[in-house]
This record gives sequence, structure tokens and C-alpha cells, in this order.
Amino acid sequence: MNTKTRSKKKLQVVILAAGKGTRMYSNLPKVLHKLAGKSLVEHVIESAEELKAESISLIYGHGGEQVKNLLIDRQLIWCEQKEQLGTGHAVQQAIDTVDDSANVLILYGDVPLLSSETLNKLLAAKQSSSIALLTANLDDPQGYGRIVRNSESKIEKIVEQKDASEAIKQITEINTGVMVVDGDKLKQWLIRIGNNNAQGEYYLTDLIELAIVEGEVVQSCIVDDNKEIEGINNKIQLAELEREYQKRQAYRLMKEGVTLRDPSRFDLRGTIEVGHDVIIDINVIIEGHCKIGSNVTIGANTIIKDITIDDNVEILENCILDKSTIANGCHIGPFSRLRPDTKLDDNAKVGNFVEIKKSHIAKGSKVNHLSYIGDTEMGENVNIGAGTITCNYDGAYKHLTKIGDNAFIGSNTALVAPIEIGHGATIGAGSTLSRNAEADKLTFTRAGQKTLDGWKRPSKQK
Repeated sequence: MNTKTRSKKKLQVVILAAGKGTRMYSNLPKVLHKLAGKSLVEHVIESAEELKAESISLIYGHGGEQVKNLLIDRQLIWCEQKEQLGTGHAVQQAIDTVDDSANVLILYGDVPLLSSETLNKLLAAKQSSSIALLTANLDDPQGYGRIVRNSESKIEKIVEQKDASEAIKQITEINTGVMVVDGDKLKQWLIRIGNNNAQGEYYLTDLIELAIVEGEVVQSCIVDDNKEIEGINNKIQLAELEREYQKRQAYRLMKEGVTLRDPSRFDLRGTIEVGHDVIIDINVIIEGHCKIGSNVTIGANTIIKDITIDDNVEILENCILDKSTIANGCHIGPFSRLRPDTKLDDNAKVGNFVEIKKSHIAKGSKVNHLSYIGDTEMGENVNIGAGTITCNYDGAYKHLTKIGDNAFIGSNTALVAPIEIGHGATIGAGSTLSRNAEADKLTFTRAGQKTLDGWKRPSKQK
């Protein structure tokens, strides 16, 4: 088969994700542990999707229902490995999904940093052969199978560490286990793999020996960045790859012009679009998909999730902003919380210890201190005094509060919804309102003040 024909072959991906992950010491299947807010196996699936694979078969086993529940919306072919009898046995579970004429790419659900760019290089390397292997050069190859090449630099065999002579142990090129194989050859070779080894398992790497015996040339691609092929077997490795991933995200953003006060204390657990002159302080966590405009500052210890932020916004320290929209020139924090479905229009201000939920705060309005605003439609240039609460929940249903333009709500006010405050209305401090307040008038509720003569504060008897 010539190179041109091979290059047009469709791609099928098989992901091995059946392992228990004993060294994780967790009831969660290993591939479901999260890196950057996303399960390990999702990182692998997304790399496969970027390759435009015709199909993705997932080999599942331990904790299979948990894996299925998480990935229920993914377009996957599910193949169960009821017994974990090695990597070769795992791929055998997907053999009925493999087309003879396809390129079959075999990946691992606990290797999350392997990029689609590297995999494309591997696919390109295979075009002149029926099998290609991804390899790596390690400074310390201890424990890995070594790639042994002949005088023409062709792969001759893979020798495992336990079987290696002292000379072979000096080889630094190792097998990663990632390979791409012709579908028909994969089927032929898999049924010939034996389990005559100390573990009694069927090893996928035995394909290499079978290919060479048949006179096939095993092509290879050496990974440029060894972090890409690192797997995760324990929480230490999980933490190390988390920091590696975050470092890469931080450096990418800084190359795009973002100022990170300390890139080692930054976490991106989703995706982000940024404008110019964005400044992000330490310990900021970004989740979901966030869009940030230009000239935006985000203070330390802030969490933002699925947020759209327009230009010229200042977010001070220790805020939590979730599924909200923030318009131009807004000022938020410190210690503010925006809950889902909050919308702030231009130049709105949300101050310290303020929580806003499912509310629209119109242009120029201010909620400066110690307030809860929920299920509210607030007009322009409204001033909300400290300690104001919209009482939106009656124990069964949520109710709406409407506040007109230029209203002034005095401190320590409770607005019992459903209620409407007219435009230009003033509400006296300390009021509890359960009826609508008229526009351009002062409304208040207040008990009479008394002073008792001769009263003494109680004291303990000696």
C-alpha cells in the first residue's frame, strides 16, 4: 500500500481506561480523577476528538457505571473489560469495532497531557508502514522497556527492564505504549499474543515483535516533550502533572499579553478568552468558559466560573463570580459573590460582603455593603444601603422584587417580595416593607422609640 493511500485512511481510536488505580487509594476509578477540573480520560478523549477520529472506543472496567455516567454525553463506543488481563487483552475487547482498512490509534486514559499535535506526528510517521510507535528519550529510563535499534536505526525489538542486559539498560529511548496500527494487522497480531510471562497477562507491546518477525518496518516518532507521555498512578503524580498543566496555561496566557502576578499560583480549569491589559493577581481560579475584555484587573483569591466580563472592570480580592455577565466599568468586591443569572450593566458597583443572585442591576446602581439581592430587577442609579435584604423566598416559591430608577434604599431594610419600589422612591433606614412603595415619596416603617427611667442592667450576684 503506497503512502498516498495510507494518508487517506480513516482513523479509529481505542482508549484503555479499565484500570482500578490501586495506588490512588480511592473509590473513584483512576481515569475519573481530575486534572485542571476535568477527568483524566476527558483530556484524552478531547485530544482524540481534535484528530477528527471516525470513532472512539473506550475500554472500561473498574467503576464502569461511574465512568459511563460522567461521559454519558460523549460519542463513544463502550467496550467492557471484565477481567484486567493486560493491555493486549484490553484492546481485544474493542476488536469488533475495528475496521480492517482503518488506522487504529491506541491511547491510555491516564495519560492526560498527550497533545493532538504529537499524535498527528505519529500518524504521519506511520504512512509508510502498517505500525508506528511513539517513543521518548529519558534521562532516567529506569523501569521502562527499551527501544533496541539495528545498524540502520530501525526498531529491532523492545526489551523490558527486567530482561535487559547492562548494555541495553544504557539505552535511553523507551516505549510509551502509544501506537497506531492497521486494523487488519491489529486483528491478526492480537490473537497471536500470548501470556507466557510472570504476570500471566497479554501485553500490547508484543505486537512489535510479531510485526518485525513478519518483516514489517516499525516506524516511530519521538515525543518532543516528555511530560506529554507521563501517566498517573498516584496522587503525587497527579499533583505534579496538575502543576505542569497549569504552568503551560499560564505561560500561554502571558505570551498573549496577560499579566500574571505569580504564574505558579494561577489555576485555569476550563477555557478563557482575553483582551489586552488584563492583570490577574495570585490564587485566582478560572473555571468553565470565561470571556474577559480589555483593561480588566482580578484581585487575589478570586474564583470566576462561566463569566463574561466587559472592558474596564475592576474585581477586588476574595470574590466568587459564577455564571454572570459584567458590563463595562463595573467595580466588584472585595468579598463579593455573584450567583448564577446575575447581570450587571455599565458602571454598576457591588461592594464588600454583598451577595447577588438571579438579578439585573442596571447602569450606575450601587450595592455597596453587607446586602443580599435575589430575584430582583433594579433600575438605573439606585443606591442600596448597608444591610438591605430582598426577602425573595417564602419557603416554597421565589418572588420578584422590582426597584425603579433613582430609588434610594436606606440601610437595614427588608423588602418582602413580591414587591415594587417606584422610581425615585426613598425607603427609610430600618424599614420592613411588604407593600409597594410609591414613586418619588418617602416610605418607612418604624416602631416608636422609648426610654425607661430607673432601668438597671442585670448583673450577677456575688
